[in-house]
This record gives sequence, structure tokens and C-alpha cells, in this order.
Amino acid sequence: MQIPVNLEKDSYNVIIERGALAKAEEIFNLDRKVLVVTDSGVPAEYAAKIAGKAREAVLVVLPEGEQTKTLESFGNLCQKLLDEGFTRKDCVVAVGGGVVGDLAGFAAACYMRGIDFYNVPTTLLAQVDSSVGGKTAVDLGSVKNIVGAFHQPKAVLIDPDVLKTLSPRQFACGAAEIIKMAMTFDKAQFEKIQREGVAADLDYHIARAVAIKAGVVEQDEKESGPRKALNFGHTLGHGIESVTGMLHGECVALGMLPMCTLDLRPTLAEMLRKEGLPTECRADSAAVTAAAMHDKKAEAGSVVTVRVNKTGSFEFVKADAEDMRKLYEECFW
Repeated sequence: MQIPVNLEKDSYNVIIERGALAKAEEIFNLDRKVLVVTDSGVPAEYAAKIAGKAREAVLVVLPEGEQTKTLESFGNLCQKLLDEGFTRKDCVVAVGGGVVGDLAGFAAACYMRGIDFYNVPTTLLAQVDSSVGGKTAVDLGSVKNIVGAFHQPKAVLIDPDVLKTLSPRQFACGAAEIIKMAMTFDKAQFEKIQREGVAADLDYHIARAVAIKAGVVEQDEKESGPRKALNFGHTLGHGIESVTGMLHGECVALGMLPMCTLDLRPTLAEMLRKEGLPTECRADSAAVTAAAMHDKKAEAGSVVTVRVNKTGSFEFVKADAEDMRKLYEECFW
């Protein structure tokens, strides 16, 4: 399946196909020097397949985890590109989850003011969210994704077969993002997940989430309006993540609960539990709120939150720190 992301000169395709990793050279232009970036948590065979298709490959294996997504790691990647003599005609390929994609994409965005970038997401979360849309970034201190750039990939290759090596916990994190998409944009998909769970028709849910995100990005590439809807669960979720160190998808799951109506909350909580996601959080409300208000989208002491009153739709509501604290405490304390 091919899903286009139509952005004029920056348009590209997202290829979703089992076994596609084995024929990456048909999807990417690898007849040049290629920096293949992966991390220690990704099976080595995946990056090796990409490297084996390149005319000349340079492989970088980063330490696994969010703590790698720093300015220092970004600088190291740029230095590697320089040391290895990469030019504007060469490219970077990320093979891994969101950390690898964000970091490698940011290096590609900045080296020589921008070189080609391809993404091979190997986690469910990255496949349905961060690999599409061109957001690249690193963290600074405890604030996530605060330094970065928009840099659209030339293509994205999603091979659901790579998910066979994914842990149940990481799979659940991806399920959280799929639920987020359905909760805000697709009532029928939400009800399908409610009946069957995500794994029962995984390829459908991946494709549907990608199609939803592609449509939103086409409307609002730089997140000045409608694209903010994709942040459902993320504002408090980022606050929880900063304080607890839990996985991103787990924190998004928690962050969605305070942002839906009281009558929807039990339905969402039951769905999250079935997918192996947390529904309770005891982290300090002041610390979570403070971290949430450091969100890069905060303006003049308030943030635009995404609320869901009925499945398949959303509204934007401005909230200050006190509003956020009350929402968090009402749900979890």
C-alpha cells in the first residue's frame, strides 16, 4: 500500500508492505553514500539490510533510549557526516523508533542546510506517528523536542513484519497512538478497536493512522492550526513523561484520560487496559503541571489543549497551569 503525503515540492510516499525492508533499494535512492542510523535496541539485521543496499554505507549505532536524544548526539552525527565526507547529494536513513528518527532527521535537516532523509520506523509507535510529518528534534534538559526543525523525509518504509521482535510493552505504546488517532478523527476505527483490539487487524490500523496523519499534515504542515489535534494526550503526557521516565506511549495513554469527558473516560480506560497500558498515575501534580507548562506550544502562560467530547471529534481549549493541575488531580488523585 502506498499513502501519499502531498506537500508540493516536499511531497513523498509512505509505503506500507510486509517484506518491504528486503527491497528498500526500490523505494529509496541508495545509489550513493548513505549514513544508516540505528540504536542498540533495534535488531542489527534491519540496519544491515539497508546498508547492504547502499553504494557506500556508514553505520552508526546509538545507545537505546530517550536519553540519547540530545544536542551532543546530534552534534556527533553531524560530525560523522563531515568526517566521512558526506555531500548534499548523499543521504541519511533512520532505522529504529522515534528517538532514532527524530535525531537522524534533525541531523539531515541541518547538515549542509539539509540533505535527503529516509525513515524506516521499526516500532509501532514510530510507524503510526513520528515517522510521518517531518518533525525532527532533540530534547534539552527535561523538555522534550524543544530544539528541532521541520524536514520532510523523501520516503517512509513501513514493514509490519519488523514488529515481530517488538516487546509487548513497546507494542502497547504504539497502540496508544493508534487509539489517539481514532479517538480524535475516526469513530468507526475507535469502535473497531473497542470490539477487537489493535492486534486483530494490525495492518489496517497502521494504514488508517498513517492516512489520518497524512491528511492532517497536508492541511497544516507547520502545526499552526489543525495539526495541533495530533497532540491529544501529549501535553499532560509530556509532563508525566518528564517526571516519571515512563515510556512515551504510556504517558500519552495517561495524558488522554483527563482530556476526555467523564462519560467517555471509563470506555477509554477499559480500552487502554486491554492494550496493556496504564490508567493510573500518582506522580506529583505540581511537578507534572510544571513540566507540562514547559511544553514548546505554551504561550503567555497557557497551552492549547485538545479535548474529546465524543469519539471521532475534538475541540481546542486554552488552559493555564491551574486548569492543568485540576484536570490531572480530578482524574488521578
